[in-house]
Amino acid sequence: MGVDSSPSHATTKSEPCLYATWLTLGVYFTFNLALTLYNKLIFSSFHFHFPWTLTTVHTLFGTIGCYLCVLTGIFVPAPLGRREKMVMLAFSVLYTVNIAISNVSLNLVTVPFHQVVRSTVPLFTVVLSTIFLSKSYSRAIYISLLPIVCGVIFATSADYTFTTLGLVLTLLGTLLAAIKTITTNVVQVGPLKLHPLDLLLRMSPLACAQTVLWACVTGEATELRMWAGEPGNLDGRIVLALVVNGCLAFGLNVTSFVANKQTSALTMCVAGNVKQVLSIVLSVVIFRLAITTTNAAGIMITLLGGIWYTVVEYREKTAAPAVAVTSAMFELEPSGSTERLLEEGQVVGDQDQDDSEIIQMISPTA
Repeated sequence: MGVDSSPSHATTKSEPCLYATWLTLGVYFTFNLALTLYNKLIFSSFHFHFPWTLTTVHTLFGTIGCYLCVLTGIFVPAPLGRREKMVMLAFSVLYTVNIAISNVSLNLVTVPFHQVVRSTVPLFTVVLSTIFLSKSYSRAIYISLLPIVCGVIFATSADYTFTTLGLVLTLLGTLLAAIKTITTNVVQVGPLKLHPLDLLLRMSPLACAQTVLWACVTGEATELRMWAGEPGNLDGRIVLALVVNGCLAFGLNVTSFVANKQTSALTMCVAGNVKQVLSIVLSVVIFRLAITTTNAAGIMITLLGGIWYTVVEYREKTAAPAVAVTSAMFELEPSGSTERLLEEGQVVGDQDQDDSEIIQMISPTA
């Protein structure tokens, strides 16, 4: 019996997935950079120094946006049992605690030191995925991560001052960021297989309530009331700015979850590092900040490292289905037949499974 060795079925199926992934990553980068710079604009131009309140705005707009999507029929929430609801509660707590630890640690270490430690999130992700998810990575992937981490160190080279408690909390925040990114991927491609908007719908209201509570505990709510009571602070401009900020945060959360589902937790962490240095570049251009030669070299190293990682991952993802096709075509049947019939659709199924494991909302303020 003849076998059609043409890979046309796999090619036509995988190419749209690849294009969709690149498009999603491009939109994710756009929202991520826009929100980062817009946050800086709100903090500096409006003197709105209330990070927990801003995070509350983000989660509130995530809640509103998801409910509007449900009402318009964009997606239908999946029925969840008691166990799945507890998982969502735990995920929202992880989201809030991650932001809290990051904000507290920033008060105990310098910003450059904080960025350097957070740049190791991909390494934490690799270790955790290997231990708990039994994932394996090639030597090429490990090597491609080195310039990405080292590049961020050079790009943020400045005053590395920290306390012992600050170091511990920053490392803890980095660990939590890796866990959050992995959990986001597992919830969407694991047994639950939640739609990205469904995940955001479950997480946002809980996280919103938790951030309001945290604002009250830290005293930020009292400071906000005092700030709002001063003439000229709470006007139409700041309200409009917060509305735009909330819309950007909703867009970022959606594209972040979609990108995480289409790719992998590790790639999302790498994307976060690349976004970090791109933020530096745009800050230099927009806010006319000065950088050193070391900073510029670090930016180039990180960007080149990101390209290298992308090339390595793409080659491995495209090589795996090809090897599967070749081995399946020439594998002998135990009964002694000369060829094993390659059923149409087998390659497509394998490719879909690979695509579902490739590249985190990162919380917009994490």
